[in-house]
Amino acid sequence: MASFADRLPDRFPVGTRYVIEGRGGGNGRLLVRSRYLEFPDGRHVDLPLDLAERTTQRRRVRRATPRK
Repeated sequence: MASFADRLPDRFPVGTRYVIEGRGGGNGRLLVRSRYLEFPDGRHVDLPLDLAERTTQRRRVRRATPRK
């Protein structure tokens, strides 16, 4: 199965914005609520909050299931 990042294009149209919404957390950290790409024509693509964490969780689930 291809990762989410593999499904994104290599190039984006001029004017595409990478948007991160969140608020300040403790110790100078940012608590991210959402991330998305906003294209010049108004479309947007939601991105996972933490791709690395989701991939790790998915691997754990696969290993935990018994093989037939």
